[in-house]
Amino acid sequence: MNRMQHGASRLALVLSTLSIAACGGGSDDPPPTQRATTFGTVAGVDNSASSSTYAWLGVPYAQPPVGALRWMPPVDPAAWTGVRSTQAFGHGCAQGGRYFSPAPGDAPYGLAVREGFGKPVGDEDCLTLNVWRPATADANLPVLFFIHGGSNISGYSADPVYNGQTLAKKANAVVVTINYRVGILGWLDLPQLKTGDKLVDSGNFALLDQMQALKFVKNNIANFGGDPANVTVMGQSAGAVNVWNLLVSPLTAGLFHKAVPMSGGIVNASRATAQKYSQALLEVIAVADGKAADAVSARTWLATQTSAQIATYLRGLSADQLLKVMLANPQLGNAPAPIEDGHVVPVNAVAALDAGQYQKVPVLAGNTRDEGTLFANLFGTVTGSGIPGFKLSDYDRFGLQFNLDPNATTRPAEADLINAAYLPVTALPFGWNALSAFATNSIFVGPVTPQLASLAAKQPTQVWYYRFDWDEEPAPFNTVYGATHAMDIPFLFGNFGANVFSFAYSSANKGGREALSDTMIASLSAFARTGNPNTPALGVTWKNYPAKLVLDASPTQQQISAP
Repeated sequence: MNRMQHGASRLALVLSTLSIAACGGGSDDPPPTQRATTFGTVAGVDNSASSSTYAWLGVPYAQPPVGALRWMPPVDPAAWTGVRSTQAFGHGCAQGGRYFSPAPGDAPYGLAVREGFGKPVGDEDCLTLNVWRPATADANLPVLFFIHGGSNISGYSADPVYNGQTLAKKANAVVVTINYRVGILGWLDLPQLKTGDKLVDSGNFALLDQMQALKFVKNNIANFGGDPANVTVMGQSAGAVNVWNLLVSPLTAGLFHKAVPMSGGIVNASRATAQKYSQALLEVIAVADGKAADAVSARTWLATQTSAQIATYLRGLSADQLLKVMLANPQLGNAPAPIEDGHVVPVNAVAALDAGQYQKVPVLAGNTRDEGTLFANLFGTVTGSGIPGFKLSDYDRFGLQFNLDPNATTRPAEADLINAAYLPVTALPFGWNALSAFATNSIFVGPVTPQLASLAAKQPTQVWYYRFDWDEEPAPFNTVYGATHAMDIPFLFGNFGANVFSFAYSSANKGGREALSDTMIASLSAFARTGNPNTPALGVTWKNYPAKLVLDASPTQQQISAP
């Protein structure tokens, strides 16, 4: 089939699908939730009665990266015949359980999540994406493609905070969320795994997953009513780090057209750092598996093995075995990511940005005012005391906050959540607020500021920046967390049900909270359509960076300003 015939065939398929959606279809026509992809037909969920949306969940965009495909670039999924049900989320990717991880066995979000803390959770068979769209016949809708955070070692697209139905409806857009490999399964620059293929040798398997998902969107999203020529790639925290790397990667031309990195910048690892980590990990695995007694004898054993033997050995271990070794050896730290390999990611990504060597698309970036409060357990490192910021273990803190009724009159006090070393919160130099501000500036705002300046120098009319200030949580959470890292996500998705921040959503702050959320969604919708986030709903003019917009609300109404 030549290119013209292929294009005509695809257009006919799109028009046929939209005709079915518009007319309701005849008795023999497929329902509007049945759509074609290049790999086979999928049947999604009809939520038109409850949320005026359709959804397709757990759609495979690559083969499971297992066996010989572990630590390899993603491969197109095998085609299927018949109609594939896409009515349930796919597995979260294999990872060590923590605050933003899936529950063991992919149980629904709830207290089950904390039962996975410190244990392997998820599954290697995880390369799926989810699609939501309004239950209308509209075509050529803008596409919002979201990459979850989690320090590039955790996270999953079925987290309820990322449910795309409200955003799809209110933004009148197609929303896509994805799973991608994380931790040592997603980022590993191990010399013994190299084949001479630049993609394989990059070690950036997670970033390649994201590119593979973007290619799936480019080739298939028209059949879901989305415009493949108008894709906005979004990400928060590690997801934002990945968005920046998609911007500077020479391999992503034409895959997206706008970018929204939230609370993250370029914080990459060199090949030397990544390979030092992979070698240390390999030695620890050898010891844990009984191949050697210690690191010295592990090096001796490894020296007797060929690269092919080591690769086969590692791929023969289960994901749980690998994750248990990682969890039992916290001295290793997180797998370095992304890796500046020189092919997928430039050797010096910041220099590439400064030189204008990146995908020049409109960018809307932002931070929360109090990013650092979510990272309070690092405070002991800053002060040298070793005392974590939070008084409770993650397990107990998760349970307390999950069980809390935000409308209850009896709530914990600051001292129940914050270690005494950091109280009162206003103390100097090492009170809670001061250390939070230090973490916010050193980890988040400081590094991204020159990167935004580089963008603005090249495209001064296409860069916007916000600061999210909402801190109307019931006491003491208004001071313990404030406008903490990731607090802007539920506002942007319009999700105020059960999630990691549900302790914050009281009846008292509902009016202002929902008004601010609606305006943030309206602004994102405008940006996705036009490349400019300005909308009358803001009530002010959002000027280009280095100006900023402050997003806030009182208990009853939004308070948006342009200081």
